[in-house]
Amino acid sequence: MPGVDLFERLPDTTDPDALYAAFTGWTDARGLTLYPAQEEALIELVTGGNVILATPTGSGKSLVAAGAHFAAYARGQRSYYTAPIKALVSEKFFDLCAAFGSANVGMLTGDASVNPLAPIICCTAEVLASIALRDGAEADADVVVMDEFHFYADPDRGWAWQVPLLELPRAQFLLMSATLGDVARFETDLTRRTGRSTLTVRSAQRPVPLSYSYRMTPLHETVQELLEGVQAPVYIVHFTQAAAIERAQSLMSVNVCTRAEKDAIAQLIGGFRFTTRFGKTLSRFVRHGIGVHHAGMLPKYRRLVERLAQAGLLKVICGTDTLGVGVNVPIRTVLFTALSKYDGRRVRLLRAREFHQIAGRAGRAGYDTIGYVAAQAPDHVIENERALAKIGDDPKRRRGYTRKKAPEGFIAWSEATFQKLIEAEPEPLVSRFQVTHAMLLAVIARPGDPFAAMRRLLTDNHEPKSAQRRHIHRAIAIYRSLLDAGVVERLAQPDETGRTVRLTVDLQQDFALNQALSTFALAAFDLLDPQSPSYALDVLSVVESTLDDPRQILAAQENKAKGEAVAEMKAAGVEYEERVERLAEISYPKPLAELLTHAYELYRRAHPWIGDHPLSPKAVVREMYEQAMTFSDYVATYQLARAEGIVLRYLADAYKTLRHTVPEHTKSEELHDLIEWLGEIVRQVDSSLVDEWEALTNPEAAAEIAATGDDAPPPVTANPRAFRVLVRNALFRRVELAAKDDADALADLDGEDALVMQELGLAATEEWDGAWSADDWDEALGEYYAQHEQILTGPDARGPKLLFVQEEELNSNQDRVWKVRQVIDDPAGDRDWMLTAEVDLGASDAAGRAVLRVLDFARLG
Repeated sequence: MPGVDLFERLPDTTDPDALYAAFTGWTDARGLTLYPAQEEALIELVTGGNVILATPTGSGKSLVAAGAHFAAYARGQRSYYTAPIKALVSEKFFDLCAAFGSANVGMLTGDASVNPLAPIICCTAEVLASIALRDGAEADADVVVMDEFHFYADPDRGWAWQVPLLELPRAQFLLMSATLGDVARFETDLTRRTGRSTLTVRSAQRPVPLSYSYRMTPLHETVQELLEGVQAPVYIVHFTQAAAIERAQSLMSVNVCTRAEKDAIAQLIGGFRFTTRFGKTLSRFVRHGIGVHHAGMLPKYRRLVERLAQAGLLKVICGTDTLGVGVNVPIRTVLFTALSKYDGRRVRLLRAREFHQIAGRAGRAGYDTIGYVAAQAPDHVIENERALAKIGDDPKRRRGYTRKKAPEGFIAWSEATFQKLIEAEPEPLVSRFQVTHAMLLAVIARPGDPFAAMRRLLTDNHEPKSAQRRHIHRAIAIYRSLLDAGVVERLAQPDETGRTVRLTVDLQQDFALNQALSTFALAAFDLLDPQSPSYALDVLSVVESTLDDPRQILAAQENKAKGEAVAEMKAAGVEYEERVERLAEISYPKPLAELLTHAYELYRRAHPWIGDHPLSPKAVVREMYEQAMTFSDYVATYQLARAEGIVLRYLADAYKTLRHTVPEHTKSEELHDLIEWLGEIVRQVDSSLVDEWEALTNPEAAAEIAATGDDAPPPVTANPRAFRVLVRNALFRRVELAAKDDADALADLDGEDALVMQELGLAATEEWDGAWSADDWDEALGEYYAQHEQILTGPDARGPKLLFVQEEELNSNQDRVWKVRQVIDDPAGDRDWMLTAEVDLGASDAAGRAVLRVLDFARLG
């Protein structure tokens, strides 16, 4: 393996010259020539100094980081690598496993832990910050590599990049980013705190130089010119996901690839499964040579686009400005569709850091000799200039031309704006220090005088004096709340470590690293009735209330609820003013809100620190389960095709939390079923979110799986327990529609399954002749409702008691079917009607869900 060769070069001495020679010998053997900036940074690192590496994208900062880890390992020290996002931490973990051997590399991300005692640790910045707060100067962190250090200025997360600088005075630091701006104050501060020299290594010269152009042609023409000028691949930057997808659709009329290139794309795609509605759209785009890339996509779709781009097969990628962090996509040209963006509060011009972070992706070493950055003039400006060019120099006609105006709220930019951004240095990083309950608890828990430690932390940070005073007042208020709750107590005499106050509660070793409200959830489970028919779903609701809000999903739920309410009120003749008043009270579903809110307030009195993390009752997974929805059903119901990745990440987080937070003695059989169902839903949509998490205990196997690029999940029938739930839900979905007497929807549902079996050339029986029609359902439902007033859809109808399965051998190659019967729950309790179907296991494996054929809906006997 590559790591063996590296460690064969470990010198017998820790002499800086020997360490440098050993590492550069390894890079030479791999055919890598170091840039002057890399050499300068490595020399400083092996001699023990801090380094601020402010070099352009593609200049080999990762290789310098590897040198820092190598020097630390050779000296018998422990090193940390931190990054802003878990996906980048995971990617770097596998890279370092390949270079140093999996036994020597560990990972901590808060929801995953592997080999935590390893000499090299990859973790998020928040994890390292928590370690620094808990252990202070005694933390076992000798070398700290902080990647994407410009996140220091992030309003919500910047504190995590600052805390290690404040609390780890023994550590040697390597701070890396392409967009740091003026860092003089960091040089001075790091040297003062660590006693080490601090060197800033800058290089304005990129390994691949950039050429800039301002475009006064419509975007279609600009793209054509770039393609004809051999400047592809082109990354077209948009500032909303919707705009990126619309642009990809509009470019389908442009022939960006040759027939041979399209054949190569089809070959690389192979049997990749485009399983969702957006996936079908993406399939059309990529086969045409156009990619889409944004944070709302499923991870497997983003990886496919990246693989196709790395193979040089995508000529155009329409994406958002989120490409800047940790994505390895070779791009020759970055094309800005605008130089302004909506930042969540207002429309404003791009900042220099934002511009350079995106523009810096153009031109990658090893791929290009030059990179290109282009910016489009505003559409109305282009249109006006073209119209005036047609008019010519006639002053009378030019005066008579009515110029097209900018859209309302538009923030203008020009070529001068573009030039100013090119020349501007990134803005200085702004301190984002925060004080929380978790911070005080961590400091109080460590040995020593906590008052002295907090005083130093609050008065010797990077904040201005006015902000420091606010933080001091907040810290005092938090300390008093901890005293009042009895969480901490004063000591009459300092203890053997110098503590003058101590905790009266035991905090888990990874306190504040896992789900912040998990301890509240454990307490809330005791409030539930295990005998209740809704017990499993109520446990789920407790868990969902502790998860971060998926804002796009909740907004879609609320919009749908309000739309349905408006329709009902209009039909009932409710006046406009009253409708408006009632609508203000409608929100997304919040099961157990009253119970959980009351419990949360009581719990917070004894555990004040959870006040940093508000409770948020919601029902995403619960709604899916109660309504027997598939992933595609849910996305279609709420029109979330552009946010599939957000939906899936939420489901994956819920699955992990259910698996790890709910104690085994709390899990009923139905809850076990629900957890298995949820895990299978996630796997079948995109197995990477669960499989990688579960495979982290075996990094080499996980790396091997990742290297294959195979997105195929395990057969859905391989998990019989989860598959039974999927079958039960598929039948219950039909029961719900039958309860609404919706023959058309039932026919559509059956038709979808019939289409799957037809496309696969599969049939459950020789006499199979297609799906039930709306007329078939209408006739059967008419007979049912002649005998019963309604179909019940309560817990009994949804549960396993009324489902009967005749299972065939799952691994048989012939007649792989289950015969299933769903008894209908009627008000009289007769239960004399039954829905009969057969489930085709082969089709189910191919589709990643239960695929069935209705045989009958009739009265027993």
